[in-house]
Amino acid sequence: MRAILLILLINFTLNAQDALEIKKHLKGKTVFDICNDGENLWIATHGDGVYKYSPKKNKWNNYSTQNDELQINLFYSVAANKKYVWAGSTDGLFIFDKQRGKWSKRKFGKGGQLSNWIRSLEYDPFIDAVWIGRFQYLTKYDVKRRRFTDYDLTIKKDEKSNTIKVIEVDGDSLVWFGTENGLHKYNKKKDIDEKGSILYYDNRLNYFNGEGQEVSIASILFEQGFIWIGLDEFITRENKNYNVGGLYKFDRRNEWTRFDTRNGMKGNGVFDIELIGNYLWVSQYQFIASTKEGYGRGLVLVNRITEEVSPIVDNQIPENIYKIHFFGNSVWLGTGEGLVEIDLSNNFVEHFKSKK
Repeated sequence: MRAILLILLINFTLNAQDALEIKKHLKGKTVFDICNDGENLWIATHGDGVYKYSPKKNKWNNYSTQNDELQINLFYSVAANKKYVWAGSTDGLFIFDKQRGKWSKRKFGKGGQLSNWIRSLEYDPFIDAVWIGRFQYLTKYDVKRRRFTDYDLTIKKDEKSNTIKVIEVDGDSLVWFGTENGLHKYNKKKDIDEKGSILYYDNRLNYFNGEGQEVSIASILFEQGFIWIGLDEFITRENKNYNVGGLYKFDRRNEWTRFDTRNGMKGNGVFDIELIGNYLWVSQYQFIASTKEGYGRGLVLVNRITEEVSPIVDNQIPENIYKIHFFGNSVWLGTGEGLVEIDLSNNFVEHFKSKK
């Protein structure tokens, strides 16, 4: 944890005349995930493998089929610690041993080929393990023992409750697993297969205010007693209530507050959420029922204290933003047009401290 003095705008609506210090990297690449190991950024791309970037040295390394470092280029997720990097692909898990400078590959038998699509990864420093979210099934990798353990999280025969989309470690005792139809809260003090170890939130029992037919979890963020949960939007002409999307603020007990286009959001679909000081950065999209496609709607800031929603408008920032990652003095955006770096140290005028 370290305190960083940052600067934010008095007026959060940015427009063309505001001078944001923006740098663009990996132009033309599709960036799905970003993480850091304390020194370097690790970047998962869809079509160009995995990149390592050292901001201090301004040095790039690429691992892909182009240099025979990897056997595949389609990656969706990445996690790292000081010794290893884990990258989730459409064809299994790749592990990079930093000391040896070598990649190894792990495929999973349970669930068939589709279950080797790794959509989410989260390193858990409290137990030295990696949580692996597969298209079907959850896997825990014990780093020290090099042991993989698979878990079936299916609730009431609903396969979507076992389709893992996002994983977040919540302190030393909890882990949350977001799926295509609900959210699992796991208490690590118990065995995951033990009765009562997992509490499941879908739209029953007035969770998520009972809104939508299903709730597909896209992003999870924790802050001072609350959990912010971003949902996918997926609607059709016949069923406009299927996945209604939205950003929810949950008090961990009974209260669910929804943010959507009715109170300033630019879209109801959420790609990602990041917290910097008192402000949530939220990347969004809007789903079109007639075409069954979503299109990016850029960024908004949500004041976590006042709950005021304000858009960031700048034509240098692409609309499709799949990942938001705060590292150093910059916000790093993984977009459909490359990696975007927004420097927060010089261009803002209201001081606040952020602990990361």
